[in-house]
Amino acid sequence: MSASPRPVCRASGLGRPALPSCAQMSKRRGSQFSHRMGLKRQRLLATQQPSQSTQNGTWTPAPKEPCLRSPCTSDLQRSIYFSGPKVHPPRLGTEFFDQPAVSLARALLGQVLVRRLPDGTELRGRIVETEAYLGPEDEAAHSKGGRQTPRNRGMFMKPGTLYVYLIYGMYFCINVSSQGDGACVLLRALEPLEGQETMRQLRSTNRKSMASRTLKDRELCSGPSKLCQALAIDKSFDQRDLAEDEAMWLEHGSLTPNGSAVVAAARVGIGHAGEWTRKPLRFYVRGSPWVSVVDRAAEQEIQT
Repeated sequence: MSASPRPVCRASGLGRPALPSCAQMSKRRGSQFSHRMGLKRQRLLATQQPSQSTQNGTWTPAPKEPCLRSPCTSDLQRSIYFSGPKVHPPRLGTEFFDQPAVSLARALLGQVLVRRLPDGTELRGRIVETEAYLGPEDEAAHSKGGRQTPRNRGMFMKPGTLYVYLIYGMYFCINVSSQGDGACVLLRALEPLEGQETMRQLRSTNRKSMASRTLKDRELCSGPSKLCQALAIDKSFDQRDLAEDEAMWLEHGSLTPNGSAVVAAARVGIGHAGEWTRKPLRFYVRGSPWVSVVDRAAEQEIQT
């Protein structure tokens, strides 16, 4: 018997073995393309949402990445993409303190005093009130007459040296030496900026009365002894260099009061010092609620 003829492709008319029709080839290509696109889609999803293995061997999708668009957050400062470590101004050096007491007392207004506690906590307060003590000629100064003692030695050391002394046998006051032997500036009041709760705890621990009452922010540092309590400043800081010390320093403040905002008034609690009790050597920021004592008469003179 003769062999049956092989089928031929009608489309070509040639006597070759039959090939898939054009429609079949097109369908096969479409299937392969869809398969490749499916694989790409799976790889893309795997890249965007990597899977995570659980302890029982099953797989679960990873959580989605946080959205960067504005509806995801109402405050960019709270976004993990915009927040960062706080950047504080550089500390002030010896050259800043190397000026006469009156000039330094004014220049200190608006600067930021920083106290770093042993546990690393940093407390900050803006200086809003100071008093200048001019040295041997000043009858209200501890250095009057040029006398030097172990207690007041810091007043005669280089500008920027701390002079810390005890009053009433229980409270500390902090001064910064200025240009001129025996001259310094007393820090009287701060505006709390950072670490208020820690300041409140320190004040509550050290104050002798009304320990059960919660102190308001404006009461934390509104006085020379109060600010020492709030910043844990004691006699151990005496004769330290404020320009180099690691536990306390001064930073440049962003808010410096102009001339009309500074009140010059008589110093407070200096006892019997003759005409020196009336000299306007106390300086404070007018209108600041953190000032220890307001002098209405002195403020009236500025307005007139």
